[in-house]
Amino acid sequence: MAYETEDHEIQYCFPAINSSCIKGKHSSHEYNIMYMFFSLLSVWTVFLNLLVIISISHFKKLHTPTNLIILSLAVADMLVGLVMPLEALRLIEMCWYFGDTFCGLYLIFIAVLFSASLSNLILIAVDRYVALCHPLLYQQKITTTKTLIIICICWMWSSAYNVSFITDNRNFYPSSRTHGCYGECPFMANSAWSMADLLLSFLLPCTVIIILYLKIFYVVHQQVKVINSLMKSGKCIKEGSARRKSESKAALTLGIIVSVYLLCYIPYYILSLALNTVISFKIVRFLIWIVYINSGLNPLVYALFYRWFKVSVKHILTLKILKTASSLIDIFTDYNQSL
Repeated sequence: MAYETEDHEIQYCFPAINSSCIKGKHSSHEYNIMYMFFSLLSVWTVFLNLLVIISISHFKKLHTPTNLIILSLAVADMLVGLVMPLEALRLIEMCWYFGDTFCGLYLIFIAVLFSASLSNLILIAVDRYVALCHPLLYQQKITTTKTLIIICICWMWSSAYNVSFITDNRNFYPSSRTHGCYGECPFMANSAWSMADLLLSFLLPCTVIIILYLKIFYVVHQQVKVINSLMKSGKCIKEGSARRKSESKAALTLGIIVSVYLLCYIPYYILSLALNTVISFKIVRFLIWIVYINSGLNPLVYALFYRWFKVSVKHILTLKILKTASSLIDIFTDYNQSL
């Protein structure tokens, strides 16, 4: 699509190069809105994930297996937030000014971060499944050391897989100049790799997460039935009511987790199935940015639903974490006292 100025003069990303891509042209009002939106999204994503990282890293009471996985997820999402300006520049200007080599590195970096995020989502699902469905085995099977090792393995797997994925396909399609114009950073995957990526990066994680959460819902439902059967005794009325409220909140949180994940990633992978179909540039960019936005939503889903988060953020923003031995503060006690 040709992008022209108001007086119909075409602008190029690299005017001195004959094969240059045509530069995107927008009104000053559109530029201001888009740059402001993507800047705020980047700052939001980095800031909120940084709060999660500082909270879990600083306070000793938060050094649990579950929180270590949330910390790993927050690191991936924060790095996504840091590279959002580059993707925003590609979207607004429709130009890539940093060369083919950096384009390849950028694609690998983004792919590793998205893959690591998905791996962490699976780990969180497994952790919650064991905690709720096999509580007696949780302390024995899920330890801090084991969790750290598994997190490292997930990051190494994500790196190795995506380096192979991007490198092999860029070697197959060696240059954007051959298949497009000069000044773009495209990525084209052959059908075999596309299907493998669809399976490993979406269908398998979705299947695992949904199955685990369905089992969790089933166990919670059975527990509620048992509690209801015991409510005839006066002692169990209060406990049963509180338990039902707690389980309802847990069910709502899990529903939000699954919904956000699916809503953000399903459109993107539907797009990957339509590689041979002519798709509007605006639709492509919109679907990709839905995935980026997920990195800003994850902290809300995985951190803001935890009671300790409000207290830890208060300590961070008021600089109380700079005090001596602040890392030993019992966040959970502080939360109860603040109620």
